[in-house]
Amino acid sequence: MTKPVRVAMIGVGAISGIYLQNLTETFREVELTGVCDLIPERAETGVRKVREMVENGANAVIPKIYKDMYEAFSDPEVEVVLNLTRPYEHFEVTKQALLHGKHVYSEKPLAVDMEEADALVSLAEEKGLLLGGAPDTFLGAGIQTARRIIDSGMIGDVIGANCAMVCHGHETWHPDPEFYYKRGGGPMMDMGPYYVTALVQLLGEAKAVMGMTKKSFTERIITSSPHAGETIDVDVDTHLCGNILFSSGAVAQILTTFDVFYSPQAQARFEVYGTRGTIAVPDPNTFGGPVLLLRPEDQAAAPKTDPALQRKTVPNIYEGYKEIPLMYDYAENSRALGLADMCKALRTGRGFRANYRQQHHVLEILTSFTKSSETGALVPLKTRYERSAPMQNNPLHGVLDS
Repeated sequence: MTKPVRVAMIGVGAISGIYLQNLTETFREVELTGVCDLIPERAETGVRKVREMVENGANAVIPKIYKDMYEAFSDPEVEVVLNLTRPYEHFEVTKQALLHGKHVYSEKPLAVDMEEADALVSLAEEKGLLLGGAPDTFLGAGIQTARRIIDSGMIGDVIGANCAMVCHGHETWHPDPEFYYKRGGGPMMDMGPYYVTALVQLLGEAKAVMGMTKKSFTERIITSSPHAGETIDVDVDTHLCGNILFSSGAVAQILTTFDVFYSPQAQARFEVYGTRGTIAVPDPNTFGGPVLLLRPEDQAAAPKTDPALQRKTVPNIYEGYKEIPLMYDYAENSRALGLADMCKALRTGRGFRANYRQQHHVLEILTSFTKSSETGALVPLKTRYERSAPMQNNPLHGVLDS
């Protein structure tokens, strides 16, 4: 086995727990060297979690605690910086890491606007450093299985897609939800990356965006601890919908909202329509299934009367679909999978899948919904994109393909 790639984690907030777990217990070619956070207690908590996992049998080192990010960037052992800070902090942390000669893997989004993203891309290319980041859920068994079905032609030529993420905001459960309603926040920038990344993985490069957006509530009341009762002033639109035109000619509709009430089973919906069938794609904020397929030849019989005239009960929208067995590994919560893939690329010289070209293209799509809403015009996209290679199964779980 090659020498593990040593990583420093910057930001030890709510999302860090699953990264700490997977870097300690699953991805054996990555070594978490150290952590730091503006709130020292968070870094201490993170190290304590790793120590507990090691005491329970995990084969890992106990990470050191850096006093600040610059100490981490100056550590000669560190090869890759894992940026888990808040969205509006991503640019400065990633920029400084690159300037210190470190490769960077960042939580989504790459940056909060295209000007920042362009600067990071230029800097990484100038210095010959790897730059990539979340989401990496598209590398999981669910999206990879859906991609294989679509690529094999089982649903024919792709006509379009429809996806929606509906919820009433994160202030009911998140311990520190204010940033979701500030610059870089909102449902499209927070949850949209999962859906749009899956869309470009399944349908390829996008070429234009049309959008309409609104802010339904100017204030939000936090009901989760420890900030219960506090008020958040909402600075961003929280209900965004629109269309994405792909270079293939396919058209996707997307809705992301923090403003509506919903059934727990209806938060995520994602369908891809083809000339020979429809595939229901699993929640792109997860790594697993189910993947459901509907084709005419699988139907018992075509309806003999207009379905709209039939007596309605509570609808089962996936009646008649067949569940497709997952064809790939990583159906569990495998956050850091993209980082592990990037680290394998660093050792082998191959390309990696959750790369900055994908993040850059996705960010342009995400930011174009508001731009289109403000101008009332179709927004042509400037970034180019080629899909990364599909995943390859490896008999060793936690070890990526060479």
